Order: sequence, then structure tokens, then C-alpha cells
Amino acid sequence: MTTRFLQMSLACLVAGSFASAAVQAREPKLEATDTMIPSGDAGVQLFVRNKHPAGKQTSPDKILLFVHGATYPAETAFDLPIEGVSMMDLIAARGYDVYLVDVRGYGRSTRPAEMSQPPETNKPIVTTEVAAHDLGVAVNYILKKRKVSKIDVMGWSWGTSIAGLYTSEHNDKVNRLVLYAPQWIRNEPPAPATASAPPLGAYRLVSKESAKARWLKGVAEDKQADLIPPGVFEAWANATWATDPDASKQTLPMLRAPNGVVEDSLKYWSAGKALYDPGKIRVPTLLLHAEWDADLPSYLAQGYFAQLKNTPYKRLIELSEGTHTVMMEKNRMQFFHELMGFLDEEKPLALK
Repeated sequence: MTTRFLQMSLACLVAGSFASAAVQAREPKLEATDTMIPSGDAGVQLFVRNKHPAGKQTSPDKILLFVHGATYPAETAFDLPIEGVSMMDLIAARGYDVYLVDVRGYGRSTRPAEMSQPPETNKPIVTTEVAAHDLGVAVNYILKKRKVSKIDVMGWSWGTSIAGLYTSEHNDKVNRLVLYAPQWIRNEPPAPATASAPPLGAYRLVSKESAKARWLKGVAEDKQADLIPPGVFEAWANATWATDPDASKQTLPMLRAPNGVVEDSLKYWSAGKALYDPGKIRVPTLLLHAEWDADLPSYLAQGYFAQLKNTPYKRLIELSEGTHTVMMEKNRMQFFHELMGFLDEEKPLALK
């Protein structure tokens, strides 16, 4: 376990504006701890990071756990400093005990043995069900550590399926649920399979160049230049690829990402079937989405929202001028304020 302290100087938006103008505000010192926790499967450990205001115990109803998407780990997006402060820092500075977890095969968590072999040697690994198990392990770790019965959970992209599936089976352990860029059933026809296409392997290889193209996909050319703050893509890419010890061994650095999520997408979301039933989610739920998200377009969030039939209350927020990665873009403070508006609000009297 590694613990460190950092003094925060957070960028706060000028009241009434989400423009680039900001003022510096004095904020509390944060304590940060990195921990490896056992997954319950032999030899597999999960990386968990925690940040909270130093020197005091946060309120039991202000505990948040974040889980990542299909390709990249949680740490390098959720805790990437942008203009000196990460999204994780911003939330912790609001008095939250904030955690992130990497499921197996991602970031600093254990990579299954199949990832040390050629990808075609094995079938896809780390399905949504396996990832939901890993999320549950992290939830139980936090519940025990904080001596509470439930926490807030937030998933991004594939992480919304991980968190959604988990919550649908463990409502008793989730206080509020946040789904950022929710995955749901697609209505566009899947790309036709070719007879010569090789079987889906255990994992795939991702280049920094393809990541940049994916980030900007669907963004008008005249909007691309100022979408990502200066230096952010490079900082994120360098930090992300550095989490894979094999990436630097190749002439062109390639990040390994498990293919279980791809298999699930082909089997369920792209085949017109749901992997789980959102109607079984019975906790307050927020859906956050950005208008330029080409990976998971707006109609998916709208379709998912309609399936949340048993939540005490639910909300769908569409953010302007942002992509699938809006959390790290120029309008990230829109994202932050909508998120905190949901997490900070008191439950309606009828629900208390």
C-alpha cells in the first residue's frame, strides 16, 4: 500500500460561465493511497486508488467508486491532472472519499496469463460478467474499510455495463448510480463478417495514433483544434501506454486490451439483445452523455433511460460540444458540475 499527500489548487469556473476563464481557489490537502486487493481468483489482484481530504473522515454518504471502459484503465483518465487537477481531485476536494478500480487485464491490475501469449492462441478474456465480479470485489473492500452498507458507483462506457450489471444484482450495496456514456442495444446493422476474418483472439493491440483518431471521430474539423486542452492527449496517452509493461517492447508502442468486451458487444448489444435488465436497477440513477460521442451515440443513452423503470428517480443529461471523452476535454467542468449536482443533492423526502 502506498500513501502520499498533495496540496491542491483547484481551477474553479467563474460563476455563470463554463468558458475557459477560471480563478484559483484554496482547497484542502488530499491524501492518496494505492492498494492491490485480491480478486478472489488465484494470482489475480486488482489495483485500487483512493483520494480523500487529509486528516478527516468523510461522510458515509459521500463515497464514490469509479470503473473504466473497454480499452483504457481508470487511473489515466479519472486521475489525469489537467491544468493541475484531475476529475478525481475535484470530487475529493468536495469532501468525497473517492476510489477507482482497474478490472483484471487493465492498468496496474493483474493481466491474465493469456495476455502473455499471442492473441490468437486463446479465446476472448475478461467478459462483462468477470469485470462485474471485480467491481464487486472493490465495492466489498470499500464497504468493509469504511464500515458502511452502500456507496455511490460510477461507470464510463463499458464501465456502465459493468456497473449496471452489478447494481441490477446488488441494489443493496449501491447508494446512487452514475452511468457516463451508457452502452445499450444498437440499431445500426453490424459490419458484415468476412469469410477470411480470423477468430476473435484473447486481446487486441491499440496504437496511440488510432486512439487519437477515435477520440476525434465525429467532431467537425473546425471544432477539433480547441476540443482537447493543450498537451492533454499526449499526457494521457503516455500515462496509459506506460501502464502496459509490454507496450514499450515494440517499435510502435501497442497497448493490450482484453477482448471479452468485444465478444459481449457482438453477442448482445450489436445483436439486438440486452446483456442484463436495467429494469432491475432500483437506486437513483444519472446518465451523462456528450453530443459528439461517436462511440456510443445519444440514442443509446435515450434507449437505456427508457429501460430504467424501477429507479426512485432518474436523470439524463446531454452535454454540449463533447465526445466520448468529455471528462478530459474543454467542457469537463460541465461534466463535473452535473455530476456533483446529482451526488450532492439530498434525497427527496419521500425516499428518506
